[in-house]
Amino acid sequence: MPHFTIEYSANLDGRLDIGAVCEVVRKAAVETGIFPLGGIRVRAIRCEHYAIADARQDYGFLDMVLRIGEGRDLGTRQKAGEHVFQALSRHLDPVFAASKFALSFDMQINDKDTSWKRNNIHDALKAEAAHG
Repeated sequence: MPHFTIEYSANLDGRLDIGAVCEVVRKAAVETGIFPLGGIRVRAIRCEHYAIADARQDYGFLDMVLRIGEGRDLGTRQKAGEHVFQALSRHLDPVFAASKFALSFDMQINDKDTSWKRNNIHDALKAEAAHG
């Protein structure tokens, strides 16, 4: 953990580079200093079918959910969330300026008793750091 899942309206394809959006989020997550590097995941899902507000076809949305493990206090989570949201929001300023657009971000805490993981990326990063 953390795992970021981005859902976005298909009509944004010509207005933004979703790969760059994923990188902005990944970089901002690293900058918070509270997430293990080997656990960061950012994925984007294009929503082909959607309906927004009064159904105008030029409205767009990007909704992001962050799932994290337990153990961080509210203040730490809020500070990290604000950092990530501001980085993403700044990156999307041109979309806001050129169109009607909705951006949302929510953070969810996974219950460790009902969350299973298997990840050898942490060990690989440690080994790489130790051996240069």
